[in-house]
Amino acid sequence: MLWRHGRTAWNKERRIQGHADVPLDEVGFEQSRRAARVLAGLVPTAIVCSDSVRAVDTAAALVELTGIVPTYDARLRETHLGAWEGLTDVQVRQQFADEWIAWHRDEPDLRAGGGETRAEVAVRMCAAIDEALDAHGNPNATLVVVSHGAALRVSMARLMGLPQEHWPSLGGFANCAWSVLTEPDDPTTGETIAGRWRLTEHNAASLPDVVLGDDS
Repeated sequence: MLWRHGRTAWNKERRIQGHADVPLDEVGFEQSRRAARVLAGLVPTAIVCSDSVRAVDTAAALVELTGIVPTYDARLRETHLGAWEGLTDVQVRQQFADEWIAWHRDEPDLRAGGGETRAEVAVRMCAAIDEALDAHGNPNATLVVVSHGAALRVSMARLMGLPQEHWPSLGGFANCAWSVLTEPDDPTTGETIAGRWRLTEHNAASLPDVVLGDDS
């Protein structure tokens, strides 16, 4: 489960955060508490979290309900956006017009503001997620990854094996929304196919319902 942090004052102001350590605002704390009550119903077995304060405080709401001791990993931070950080979306469009257009086209090798490329973020994110799965995982484990919108979106795309040119097909994460990836079962053996991820729910505020096929 990939869970984005709750709202911050900079989110409300449409200000670029990146690695800036911006705390949740009152709305963000309430979003986290409300989401945690839902996510606890999925009975998570492990929580791994960005070490940015807005992610840590979001995860704390689920930690309080589940008693799970979280792991914090700097590799789960948001994309580093260099000179863009602290600027509003309007200011970035005015000062970095060409970069801003390329960023919204999801050009994978762009270093927006002189920071990281999307591809670099996906690699570090997936390395942290894979290690957490290895440390906590079994076929029935549920790992909650608490991180940031842009970083979660590209890591989700990489986990699913999407070519980079198709990454823009995935929409973003709202504050405190989550996506659910599951490893499907082999129809011939019934065993879980490890490492092959299927998107079950995206940018959600509820748990996934069972999907019945038209021929069921």
